[in-house]
Amino acid sequence: MLTAAQMRAGRGLLGWSQRDLASHSGLPLSTIKNIERGASDPRASTLAAIEKAFIDAKIILLEPGDVRDGGQGVRFADKS
Repeated sequence: MLTAAQMRAGRGLLGWSQRDLASHSGLPLSTIKNIERGASDPRASTLAAIEKAFIDAKIILLEPGDVRDGGQGVRFADKS
């Protein structure tokens, strides 16, 4: 499941603001802000929209315990 830390890390890799992530995911900016600060328990469909935005931007989201390519967190997908 996507975490707030992964959202911030993914945005950082892409150079996206919270507003950029909202735009790419089709979600309100307030939703992104609330999730990242832990003020809401997002629906599965909301997380799926955020994950899709990252995947479309070639970001890989690693599940807890998945340590491929150097550890937990997020990675750029192979760009080749």
